[in-house]
Amino acid sequence: MYLKDYLANLTNTLNEYAELGVIAASELSTDFRSDKIGFLSGKITFIDGSTLSFKEYLDLRYRVDKKTYSFHYQDRDALLRFRYDNALHKPDPGFLEHKHVAGDIIPAAILDLRDVLEEIAQIYFAE
Repeated sequence: MYLKDYLANLTNTLNEYAELGVIAASELSTDFRSDKIGFLSGKITFIDGSTLSFKEYLDLRYRVDKKTYSFHYQDRDALLRFRYDNALHKPDPGFLEHKHVAGDIIPAAILDLRDVLEEIAQIYFAE
């Protein structure tokens, strides 16, 4: 997979959720180092004023390898609802990929933007 294809999938996902009326605005930045290595970042503002800031440093030479990533979701008052990332912590919690939620750090799978948007929509925008 090339970064342009990954970016197209990500853009399609953003457009789908915008059409559903969940996303009010979105920004996306790219810094491609090659056809298969690069940095993506963005910010999504939802209809309730909450935001999701995300970044991914990707190496797609052999598979989708997220060298670093963060999906930081907060409410309109800038209070953290959750964050997925693979940042190192001291003391070491014993796992790299994790989720910050309610003052705790728990193990979590590496997600993509679609997974995170689905979680937000199901938990915070379900009718």
